[in-house]
Amino acid sequence: MKKNFEDIVNLTSHLRSPEGCPWDKEQNLMSIRNYIIEEAYEAVQAIESETAEDMIEEFGDLLLQVVFASQIAKDEDKFDITDVLDQLHNKLVRRHPHVFGEKKAKDAEEAVKSWHEQKLKEKSRKTRLLNIPRTMPALLRAQRVGEKASQVGFDWDNVQDVLDKVKEEINEIEQEINSGSRENLESEWGDLAFATVNLARHLKIDSETAAHRASEKFIGRFEKVEDLAKEKGKVLTDMSLEEMDQLWDEVKDFED
Repeated sequence: MKKNFEDIVNLTSHLRSPEGCPWDKEQNLMSIRNYIIEEAYEAVQAIESETAEDMIEEFGDLLLQVVFASQIAKDEDKFDITDVLDQLHNKLVRRHPHVFGEKKAKDAEEAVKSWHEQKLKEKSRKTRLLNIPRTMPALLRAQRVGEKASQVGFDWDNVQDVLDKVKEEINEIEQEINSGSRENLESEWGDLAFATVNLARHLKIDSETAAHRASEKFIGRFEKVEDLAKEKGKVLTDMSLEEMDQLWDEVKDFED
């Protein structure tokens, strides 16, 4: 027999009750912050695996965080899951005037523009950029900043202009390396990273995903380098950089 949403809410409430789980009863909204982030990442990883079983499990874990956090809030007399669902329902209707209202959107781009226009009307802050959470991963946040600035036309005209900006930032880093100022060097490195993320955005590349994949590629190759060294009866810590580079090139040639 399949369970519905209400069953999960009731189960979560029981876990927080006097007869429930000691660990669950001790948690508060601050203590579960990292679990929410972790489960969100695991859900994304499940999507990338394209395995239905993994996605079902991880989506459930992520949903649990929302239900559990709402139960904690209810226990603290702040709000409950029905408040969350009511606000979500109203927001979906408000943000889609091209679906539930008179306004129409001819394509996805126009629909997104309509969503953001409505969102900006609802927010009290003066700029849409302030609505981007500081807790987001840095690359993802940088990409969102660029996207939102672009929505009002504050953007480079083409890929070449962004590439020129990246080159400009590289030159400025070289100057700061020679100057010896750590503070300025950090600032220029940040500018380079931001420009690179904007280059990815113009190339229709998700910078966060691309960076993760680059790390995974490096990890995979490094493991093969370690295995290759072991086959040759060697240990990486006893090898010179030139010897390790040779193994690295062997691994790359094998992949090609």
